Amino acid sequence: MSKPTSSPPSFAALVQAYFAEYLTQQRALSAQTIATYRDAFVLFLGFAESRLGKSPATILLGDITPALIMAFLDHLERDRHNSVRSRNARLAALRSFLKFAAHRDVSSLQVIEHALGVPAKRFERPMLGYLSREEMLAVIGAPDGTWFSQRDHVLLLLLYNTGARVSEITGVKVGEVVLDDGAACIHLHGKGRKQRSVPLWRSTIRAIRAWLRRNPPLDSNSPLLPNRDGQAMSRWTVMQRLERAVQAAAKSCPDLATRRISPHMIRHTTAMHLLQAGVDISVIALWLGHESPATTHQYVEADLAMKERALARLHEPEAKLRRYRAPDSLIDFLRTL
Repeated sequence: MSKPTSSPPSFAALVQAYFAEYLTQQRALSAQTIATYRDAFVLFLGFAESRLGKSPATILLGDITPALIMAFLDHLERDRHNSVRSRNARLAALRSFLKFAAHRDVSSLQVIEHALGVPAKRFERPMLGYLSREEMLAVIGAPDGTWFSQRDHVLLLLLYNTGARVSEITGVKVGEVVLDDGAACIHLHGKGRKQRSVPLWRSTIRAIRAWLRRNPPLDSNSPLLPNRDGQAMSRWTVMQRLERAVQAAAKSCPDLATRRISPHMIRHTTAMHLLQAGVDISVIALWLGHESPATTHQYVEADLAMKERALARLHEPEAKLRRYRAPDSLIDFLRTL
């Protein structure tokens, strides 16, 4: 007697397993990344409900057609005014789910394969903005002796030294900083809960040591850069303190007053300064915690574009090199071959 074949999981069950098991347990993604994927699904399911006339719980995997996905992506750009980058990020979330579903429901492979054929939209990347060394040092500045000033000085030094994301720096605990001579580094927790260690400059080491001497209550589990309540600084607070530093730096570097400086621009600045110092692109990728080499390669492209603009300002030498012309006898010889 043959065993009854089990029916494939429903679309709703696949979505639940994708979020509860795959993203959370198997891939161990951060809460922020999972929230981004969740928001993409909420938008997609809401659109699918209005387009198909079905509640999300009754949608079938076979309903997820290329036409539905394309209509959803058009809706994001046209009605919700999403950028191409945001559109592609929503599509990436759907593609990730479909690849997961292909392993759970083999009977729907053909449907999934067609849906995966929807391409990401190409777009022109804006030129990366970054600061010169003079501007960056002006932003870092020198602490004026107050508690906030000293903390902000360490914050800005670390952002520049490590090229870290805001969440990586604000999440650092005192015990994750090694200040031993010859082995000084900071342990960062990046995207996808990946960890990396970045070496520290001597100036950064001195600033951190001075900060810890000023704050003896900080133990190994305390945030390295707390607010007055002892909690880790928020992203908003980092933005606010950076804005104050830029305003002060604009007195010596007036161009800063006309530019929008973000923590992520400091990350770009670190990468560009490493590249211009001759550091190999693979080392920069490790330094910044890039998962894809293409992400790091954008700095090479930005540096090349900058050099091309500089070249365009140069006057070409008036003397033109003449192309070598072989004598007729040589030409005749070559034609006989």
